[in-house]
Amino acid sequence: MAVVIVAADQASKALVRARVGLHDNIEVVPGFLNITHVLNTGAAFGLLNAVEFPFKSLVVALLAVGALVAIGFYAATFGSETRLARLSLALILAGACGNLIDRAVSGAVVDFVDVYFGTWHFWTFNVADSAITVGAILLVLDMFRTGKHVPSPA
Repeated sequence: MAVVIVAADQASKALVRARVGLHDNIEVVPGFLNITHVLNTGAAFGLLNAVEFPFKSLVVALLAVGALVAIGFYAATFGSETRLARLSLALILAGACGNLIDRAVSGAVVDFVDVYFGTWHFWTFNVADSAITVGAILLVLDMFRTGKHVPSPA
């Protein structure tokens, strides 16, 4: 499943790069949804996007790699009974990998889903961001459902 998400993320970003000019938008649902080609040089939800400092791309990529490693170690503590938690982490890892590929190749992540209402705009996002968000929501729901995660026996 993670491979399919990364592939869908990369394919959708390639399509946007090929068909939509940078900062151009295509109205999909009037008053609600556009496809808007933007680049995010910062972290999640555009954090650090407007800040410039030496080796910014490298720093943000290293933070993403660190998060991937931490999530991988966390996932390894789950027993086989934690199916929803494993699915959640697979979604998060797939999304993080999709965005990390962009950072490694071009130093910025392609975002293109622009949800808005009137003058209010949500952060522009992509398939990888969606996978991360859904994974995080499922993980929180799983934590409420189970109360706590018991690491698998060593």
